[in-house]
Amino acid sequence: MALKKPSNAVLLHASIFLALIFSLLFQPIPALAMADAETALPNFTDFVQTLENGKENVLRGVYVSRVLALPVVQQPSGSPGYVSSDDGQVTQFSMAAQYGNVGLLAHNHLAGKSFSGLAVGQEVRLVYGDGKVEYFVIAEVLRYQAMQPTSPYSSFRNLEKDEMLSAEQMFRRVYLGDRHITFQTCIEANGDLSWGRLFVVAVPKSQESIFDRLALHTYR
Repeated sequence: MALKKPSNAVLLHASIFLALIFSLLFQPIPALAMADAETALPNFTDFVQTLENGKENVLRGVYVSRVLALPVVQQPSGSPGYVSSDDGQVTQFSMAAQYGNVGLLAHNHLAGKSFSGLAVGQEVRLVYGDGKVEYFVIAEVLRYQAMQPTSPYSSFRNLEKDEMLSAEQMFRRVYLGDRHITFQTCIEANGDLSWGRLFVVAVPKSQESIFDRLALHTYR
């Protein structure tokens, strides 16, 4: 099947993705009082109750058993590069929502540090303001080295196979396609917080068997 030519909207959103990458890198690191041990996660029922506010279709939280239980905040209107500086929150990427997908962003020195505990096969639950729960399963974990870590225009080298993507191609790879969640944060290596990028992709539980349809590399 021939792939559709990218629309101007996709190109615009890919350029905003460049700015987002930059904001993930360079937001100042606040002074944090780190706990000596991991805080126990709440049970799922209690977690849902803390998030319910009656607002239908507003994403309020994300839960992965034994890994994370985090409130979700939305980006302010007109600020698609915003990422929360709160260690206890992840941010919903508004541009992903325009394609029917869910982007969850966090700095790797804050809530994003929990993303490294995500693995293929784990269940992901999205919680909405009216108490609705949407179920996904992690289908892919993507790790890339940023060839120019401090540049928002960096190309990216796949750490698992021979693949090099531009930032625009990366946007298409992780945010376009059938409905899915993409967790995004940076990878620290060699003392560099922005050395690489981590993307964790989860698909609806009823669709995990047809994951190969997801995006089928619309960046090409």
